[in-house]
Amino acid sequence: MLPVLLRLTFTSLWTQLLLYAVAVGVVASVAVNGWRGTLGPVDPKSGKEAPASSQDKLLRAVGFAGVGGFLAYFGLKYALPADAFPGGRGEGIPLHTYGVLLATGFVTAVAVAGRLAQDEWRRVTHVEGQGWVDTEGPKRREQVMDMAFWVLVGGLVGSRLLFVLVNWRDYADDWTQAFSLGGGLVFYGGLIGAGLAAFLFARRHGLDFLRLADVCIPTVSLGQCLGRLGCFSAGCCWGDMAGSHSATGVTFPGSRLALDLFGQPGGASSLAYGSQAGDSRFVVEATGEVLHHAAPGAVRISDWVVQHGTTLPVYPTQLFESVGQLVLFVALLYARRYRRFHGHIFALWLMAYAVLRTSVELFRGDLERGTLHGLLESLGAHGLAGAVPLEAWYNVSTSQFISLCMFTFGAVLLARHRPAGEGAALGSTPSAA
Repeated sequence: MLPVLLRLTFTSLWTQLLLYAVAVGVVASVAVNGWRGTLGPVDPKSGKEAPASSQDKLLRAVGFAGVGGFLAYFGLKYALPADAFPGGRGEGIPLHTYGVLLATGFVTAVAVAGRLAQDEWRRVTHVEGQGWVDTEGPKRREQVMDMAFWVLVGGLVGSRLLFVLVNWRDYADDWTQAFSLGGGLVFYGGLIGAGLAAFLFARRHGLDFLRLADVCIPTVSLGQCLGRLGCFSAGCCWGDMAGSHSATGVTFPGSRLALDLFGQPGGASSLAYGSQAGDSRFVVEATGEVLHHAAPGAVRISDWVVQHGTTLPVYPTQLFESVGQLVLFVALLYARRYRRFHGHIFALWLMAYAVLRTSVELFRGDLERGTLHGLLESLGAHGLAGAVPLEAWYNVSTSQFISLCMFTFGAVLLARHRPAGEGAALGSTPSAA
């Protein structure tokens, strides 16, 4: 695994000027995309879209540039030293494998969703002087591309908010830390935040949300397939103890052994290593059995990992889910041709992913993700927490509880919207409006 691919530093004048030029170029590109993507008013009688006014284009470009400039400011402040940028921290730009794969997954998912939207709303009409032209599909594709920005914002806010709620005791003394760059993100929080942003966008632009969800939800699995590979590279979301004799067990390195893309010390340990280095429990190395007290043949987890420089063998749950998400993506694309109503694919995804996530959670070992035991402890119910051991099967995680709710919602959606006796699949007429 490679937690950090490489670290870019900006200590010389020419590298600092280059970074400033890149920041200006990015902000300008964002503004241009905002200008070009402005949609004009739609005539309610003809249904045709009129060209956008220069004022609307300018306002949209300025708004996009403002957001890009805001992000560029914090990026420059983090990367440049104080003598090159006021208040600069001089941390450089570390290219984390997790971030690269997460961004790649998001961009790939958006691109595929845009193509699926164009096919979903395809309407071929004859236009004088142009011949037969798809007048609806490209417009819907552009709308999905526009929606991606708000989905990204909603996803980041939601994932951070759920992380803070799960770990609220860490922020109880100083809630301003919830807005710091440190800390983690939670997929389910991001899913809820992104879903809310997509719902509001659909309402704003007159789109059928369930139809839009059918188009976009399979691509969530595609993005998450790559995102979980990023989790594996960072050593987060790790599995439970697998035992030294397990064929599926993997180890994650500490800072002394973690290397970058060029084989040099990366200076960053895996999150799994940091967690196990502070774990005072005991483990039977051969079997992976975790104990809360010393016993013959058991070693303290923290002592073992510090001595060896890596974690004990754990299940690669990140890879389990990555493979499952890829299978889910392919299966739902195939199922689109057999859907019976708008929301059918969305309901199937809710149920299928809930089962996948709950199954993977059975092998997870990162207690930081939030469990029933941890919740009871945080509420001061130590007696009840003692009745729910950390390793008990009924010590459900926050994600398992959300999965149960999600599966129920998907089942209700499937039951309420299934038309009786309908024979034709919606997917057989992609050219319909």
